[in-house]
Amino acid sequence: MFVPCGRGGGSAGSDFKGFTLLMPAVSVGNVGQLAIDLVISTLDMTKVGYFYTDCLVPMVGNNPYATAEENSMELSINAEVYSLPSKKLVVLQIRSPFIKNKYRPFCQTLLSWVKSSKCARIVLLSSSHAYQRDDEQLLGTPLRYLLTPDLEKAIGGLMQELSWKEMEKIAAYPGINDTEKVLHIPGGGITKLLFTESCSKGIQMAVLLKFCSEGDNIPDAFALVNYLNEWLQLIKSEVNTSSQWKIPSSWRLLFGNGLPPALF
Repeated sequence: MFVPCGRGGGSAGSDFKGFTLLMPAVSVGNVGQLAIDLVISTLDMTKVGYFYTDCLVPMVGNNPYATAEENSMELSINAEVYSLPSKKLVVLQIRSPFIKNKYRPFCQTLLSWVKSSKCARIVLLSSSHAYQRDDEQLLGTPLRYLLTPDLEKAIGGLMQELSWKEMEKIAAYPGINDTEKVLHIPGGGITKLLFTESCSKGIQMAVLLKFCSEGDNIPDAFALVNYLNEWLQLIKSEVNTSSQWKIPSSWRLLFGNGLPPALF
């Protein structure tokens, strides 16, 4: 359930008519979440509320996008909503893992909110285990996309114009029956479930994902957010480079640099 926090003017309400909802899957390497961090930080998006749910592990921490000591002590929780009306963009950032067996209830609640808030479409940033690719997926770029039928109709052949590669389906029973193909996104968290639910409910949704491995996934996040920018043009540039994105202050703690004094 979306709960407004009373900031951001009229957009702080539950009506995001015509907005694009951008969100991460909690997936391998946390690539989607890191990419969302870059979007929120670079666009200086305003926090307009949070997503109240019992499907995520509870957490609280300092403001991950602090720019000065004055706002560093603001608290953040596990699922927060940010908005940028000028670009018709609303972002749901998820900062903690899912509780076991809570994928489906979360997806159902999320899609109900999408319909009630009148969002035009969902863009899910995700990742998948690089080591579990089949032969076809080893070829070319490690970036892939998926579109629900309703979004496919809406944007036509845009992805072909961008020369993007659609996520391949793989054999359901390799070596036994190679003709039956299924969508397989190992390490993708809620990605497959949310995509299939969106397909069945007639919701416009795109999945952008990167094959990767656990480790220092900052380069993967930059690759994924640049991939997103090719389509949505969140920042203007002729050539996408990592230097164009603003790294949030919280990234100083990614590898255990110690806790900020303001936390105590």
